[in-house]
Amino acid sequence: MAGVTIPPEATGQDPRLPLGAQLFRFVVTGGVSAVVDFGLLVAGMALGLGPTPAKAISWVFGTVTAYAINSRWTFQSGGSRGRFAAVATLYVLTFALQVGTFAALFPPLQAAWGTTLAQVVGFVVAQGLATLVNFVVQRVWIFR
Repeated sequence: MAGVTIPPEATGQDPRLPLGAQLFRFVVTGGVSAVVDFGLLVAGMALGLGPTPAKAISWVFGTVTAYAINSRWTFQSGGSRGRFAAVATLYVLTFALQVGTFAALFPPLQAAWGTTLAQVVGFVVAQGLATLVNFVVQRVWIFR
């Protein structure tokens, strides 16, 4: 029939983007979000906040940026209360993981390498760990 579109899920096809495309988009989104997060971390510390409060604030803004982009672009998902609640729960857990990782790494790194390098290395390690956990949980359980 002309003009009739059959959704992929009705034909048994997976309507999601392939894993590689999702991973690419997740990484791009993570890069954008990391710029927001790291920029606010450095700004917060420059304004006199300690590393943990600065990281907590920067994380919130980086996470909101990531969710806004990933939910639509990476996972091509419509909004729902259930997904929002699942992502919010995941983000609370990865908040603790990321801020805790940064807080644990920053003091010894700062003592060894100075503030700037400690910020960068602590940020990259904490961000990388949280990104890995976020991608796996979102792809496998939340946006399947």
